[in-house]
Amino acid sequence: MSEILFWLSAFVLAYTYVGFPLLLILRAKLRPRALRSGIHTPTVSLLITAHNEAAVLSRKLENVLSLDYPRNRMEVIVASDGSDDGTNEIVAEHRDKGILLLALPRRGKIPTLNEAVPSARNEILVFSDANSMYAPGALRALVRPFADPQVGGVAGDQRYSKRSLASSATGGEHAYWSLDRMLKRWQSRAGSVTSATGAIYAIRRELFKPLPGGVCDDATISYEVIAQGGRMVFEPEAAAFEHVAPSANAEFRRKVRVCARGLRGLIEMRGLLNPFRYGFYSLQLFSHKLLRWLAVWPLAVAFVCSLALWPVGPVYRTLALTQSAFYGLAIATFFFRKRPFPSSGMLKVLSIPFYFCLANMAFLVAQFRVVRGQRIDSWEVRRFDRQPVTQQP
Repeated sequence: MSEILFWLSAFVLAYTYVGFPLLLILRAKLRPRALRSGIHTPTVSLLITAHNEAAVLSRKLENVLSLDYPRNRMEVIVASDGSDDGTNEIVAEHRDKGILLLALPRRGKIPTLNEAVPSARNEILVFSDANSMYAPGALRALVRPFADPQVGGVAGDQRYSKRSLASSATGGEHAYWSLDRMLKRWQSRAGSVTSATGAIYAIRRELFKPLPGGVCDDATISYEVIAQGGRMVFEPEAAAFEHVAPSANAEFRRKVRVCARGLRGLIEMRGLLNPFRYGFYSLQLFSHKLLRWLAVWPLAVAFVCSLALWPVGPVYRTLALTQSAFYGLAIATFFFRKRPFPSSGMLKVLSIPFYFCLANMAFLVAQFRVVRGQRIDSWEVRRFDRQPVTQQP
């Protein structure tokens, strides 16, 4: 029985981390989906949902106003979710530059977003985080794919500033986003990306539907585009820059929040998992989202079974030792994460198993929260970056 469980778990893990990416690449190469793109400057409404973002908002608004996009074809709306730190006053200072303030009571991001969208007047809705700084040509690049009438949404490219604070999770986070960026390219070529990230993405206004509470807004908005027959594509030249999480604790909390909301969003939009209606996208959603979030279970089963099978033979002993070494590195990095490392190269190597384990533990906590019915409706901003985000990958 232990052998069956081990190899079943190993198969699931191999498919999740290796098999599906290879299948995706094969699909994109054999059945690529053409994309019509070109010079296109539709009217856009850029929405920034903010709660107590005074530390970064002035910089964000100046960044938005400096974008290479016709000013008469862009409106900027800041929806303030009960901010009391001077956020509203900062927006008011930019009123003469065409920045609109929507001051709302504290209710959480989803209700704030739902109320902000009807205030938007233009063809394309662009969503952005307050701490995401756009490259000068990001907005032009982001709307370019809308020249194709089949495109309902566009995911931009979230990148991390080179000035991000170094931590035990930094190298793993950078590696994760590099892989995610590669997968988005192949997903887009195969048809649609699974979902966008909150730093920079856009959809056609008519495809927005009010969001249910407790979900991940960027993912659920992306799902709605697909559900209504649109295509969600990736535009790598639409770059937005952020700082990586300043500590492992901050990254853990962020992962729990994103996964818990993501699972709720997937439950709400579970119809997208029907391959008879949504084809290859359903397989993407199941493989890239659900299996990755649930991978902690086959990981645990594979490790426990390999230990139980130690007496059976050298194959299982080797696999048990390999897993033990991997998890041992992660644990050692956790205990020594606040100590200086002799080289940045060593930090990057050690950060990969640490980040992998941190992410999967966060996914486990998120699953328990969802099962227990705990919702995350509001968010508290913790900004550690006080230096300007440089526009570099």
